[in-house]
Amino acid sequence: MERPNAWKKYGEADLAELEKLCGEYRAFISENKTERECVRASVKLAEAAGYVDLDQVTAEGRKLSAGDKVYAVCHNKTIMLANIGTAPLEQGVNILGAHIDSPRLDIKQNPLYEAGDMAYLDTHYYGGVKAYHWVATPLALHGVVCKKDGTTVEVCVGEDAADPVFCISDLLIHLASDQMKKSAAEAVDHENLDVIIGGRPVVIEGDDAPKEPVKQMLVDILSDKYGIEEEDLLSAELEVVPAGAAREMGLDRSMILGYGQDDRVCAYTSLAAQLDVEQVERTSVCLLVDKEEIGSVGASGMTSRFFENTMAEIMELVGETGPLALRRCLANSRMLSSDVSAGFDQLYADRFEKKNAAIMGHGLCFNKYTGSRGKSGSNDADAEYMALVRTIMDEAGVDFQTCELGRIGAGGGGTIAFILAEYGMDVIDSGVAVLSMHSLWEVTNKADVYEAYKGYKAFIERA
Repeated sequence: MERPNAWKKYGEADLAELEKLCGEYRAFISENKTERECVRASVKLAEAAGYVDLDQVTAEGRKLSAGDKVYAVCHNKTIMLANIGTAPLEQGVNILGAHIDSPRLDIKQNPLYEAGDMAYLDTHYYGGVKAYHWVATPLALHGVVCKKDGTTVEVCVGEDAADPVFCISDLLIHLASDQMKKSAAEAVDHENLDVIIGGRPVVIEGDDAPKEPVKQMLVDILSDKYGIEEEDLLSAELEVVPAGAAREMGLDRSMILGYGQDDRVCAYTSLAAQLDVEQVERTSVCLLVDKEEIGSVGASGMTSRFFENTMAEIMELVGETGPLALRRCLANSRMLSSDVSAGFDQLYADRFEKKNAAIMGHGLCFNKYTGSRGKSGSNDADAEYMALVRTIMDEAGVDFQTCELGRIGAGGGGTIAFILAEYGMDVIDSGVAVLSMHSLWEVTNKADVYEAYKGYKAFIERA
């Protein structure tokens, strides 16, 4: 049951639409490398498409009805959009759910120090990235610094061509005989992933000379350029990410190389599908959430009550009140847990079982189950829902494939699917195949990005 390569069916109109979508997607992931940036950009796109802040609707005492479009933001890191349909919400909604956090390095609260006449920022890794990926590569700094006076300073350094970049040093090969004997997991210590941020001392003679002149130079720059004192870093969220824009890849320009495609490739295509559908019968919801890479925990993660509370607010505003109506809505809902899958890689073919692997360029992926060690931690969609999804995709002309996350026993992984499934709704994992997943630069195929958008749009309209 090998699925065809999606590129073979495209005409000129399809190719034009594909290139437009992928160009906009590349711009999105190049300009938005943190969850805060993704939420801010999503709000801007949503408002341009006619969506209104749910808090504004509530404050004005307005009601909601079919055709209304609203969004809600949680801690500036998670966003939910809803397009109110003609059918009662108690009959269920159609949900596209993706995550917008990606593996990175977080700057510690007390990070700045000097050693060997260089200044460093101490980090803690977030999510699963092989430590050796981070060394000897250009890095950028994104985030916010919240000051005690209530102001917030935005930081983004390393993306503009005129900006400086940062890096983490690696041990030179000439002295690395012991390092080269270590396993990949031990070659670079996570505690040593400290970012070099400066190498020039302030020049002050006499009694006023600082004990750490290179660090002092950085403290002075932070004060002069950003109005930040060193102590303000205690209430900062600064993320270290690869510097540079996403690029087209291959002489045929068929692929995209970029940071954070897990899971922003699914987040962007879900958002685009949500915004491009004007009217729906069943209310459509797009959830872009934080913290998936570390277990979906915290106030902005999927295990929080944000989704449930926001659905309760929406149902109240459409006149469907009470806890039982909400429970029925959630149980009757259908969801695509929009997350990436492992693309088959010929160079590591023994890690896959090919006839059940995601082949690059063969369309939207459906993972009936993920997990590890005998499907542990998996949602495992039922056959009835799988049949419904197949019907929707075939009727809409969407190229899709079914796959697993690698060979049994090779490892595994999970998504937010099981969290939504706790309400009793139908959920299946669905996304784009990715090469080098969780590396600093991941690879997707443009055809898969395009088919994901088409598939998500069909799901909203037909599920």
